[in-house]
Amino acid sequence: MRVVIAGAGSVGRSIALELLANGHEVTLIDRQPSAMRVAQVADADWLLADACELPTLTQARTDECDVVVAATGDDKANLVISLLAKTEYGVPRTVARVNNPKNEWMFDEAWGVDVAVSTPRIMTAMIEEAVSVGDLVRIFTFHQSGADILELTLPDDSPLAGRLVGQVDWPSDTVLACIVRDDRPFSPSTDDTLEGGDELLFVTGRDGSEQELAELLSTRAPGASSPTAPTP
Repeated sequence: MRVVIAGAGSVGRSIALELLANGHEVTLIDRQPSAMRVAQVADADWLLADACELPTLTQARTDECDVVVAATGDDKANLVISLLAKTEYGVPRTVARVNNPKNEWMFDEAWGVDVAVSTPRIMTAMIEEAVSVGDLVRIFTFHQSGADILELTLPDDSPLAGRLVGQVDWPSDTVLACIVRDDRPFSPSTDDTLEGGDELLFVTGRDGSEQELAELLSTRAPGASSPTAPTP
């Protein structure tokens, strides 16, 4: 996979290192000479230029990439980069960093953003989740598909504790994607038993009902003092 990352600060470099370690091809773009820490991500291609300008994105071969990541510290720049990547280069997937949560409402398809990542929102969700055993928490929303990632720590007294995954009639358009038990994540099979204290990760589509899932898990329904996390 070929990825262009706009913004070579600590966030952009960290993403690049992870992608390179997984065998992907990465180009880093930044307009600040001080950000050109090439030795720290030596295997990436580097470009000193403004990613908000078409000649820069053309030079970075954006039309050949699979993903564009707008990871600068400027929300306006991240929106422009995402929009250009989608409309001018037809990039299949764009991921944009949201620096100010107040700007989240703009990070959608209208600006060419497939996935928006708001670090403050995610951190808040993680804090709330840590003290909210039994509450269904929305971790992430994908604008393009409308799918949600939901998390719940199963209470010891849940009616599902002790039941096999295959015995549970999950709501439509809802998939139990992962169970984290004793810090170990695994993909659940129909023969796995649900246990109190399990962290359950669900993926729900547009037709999935958080209300039904919450009732099945005997949690409070969304909106009833249940924490909600980022909507990228």
